[in-house]
Amino acid sequence: MSDAKAWALIVGCALVTFAIKAAGPIALGGRELPDWFARLVTLLAPALLSALVVTQVFANGQELAVGADTAGVAAAGVALWRGVPIAAAVVVAAAVTALLRAVV
Repeated sequence: MSDAKAWALIVGCALVTFAIKAAGPIALGGRELPDWFARLVTLLAPALLSALVVTQVFANGQELAVGADTAGVAAAGVALWRGVPIAAAVVVAAAVTALLRAVV
């Protein structure tokens, strides 16, 4: 891909992103969201984050698979459940993943 095509793609993506983000305020016209919709919107970020984590943990290219990274995330989940700080849980996940990759 040439530099001109790459920059055109970047500018195009930026314009589309701007249009999508501007569509909400333009459509609402300064009105408040209904309460039920505002509560729903607050649930979207955790749901999206969960979906991204699950697809990264269980994906192996184009297939679903369970591997060392899955065990690392599970170990971090257990550590967080037991009250370990987030930084320590990340270290636990990295250590478990590295150990399993070294063994297998």
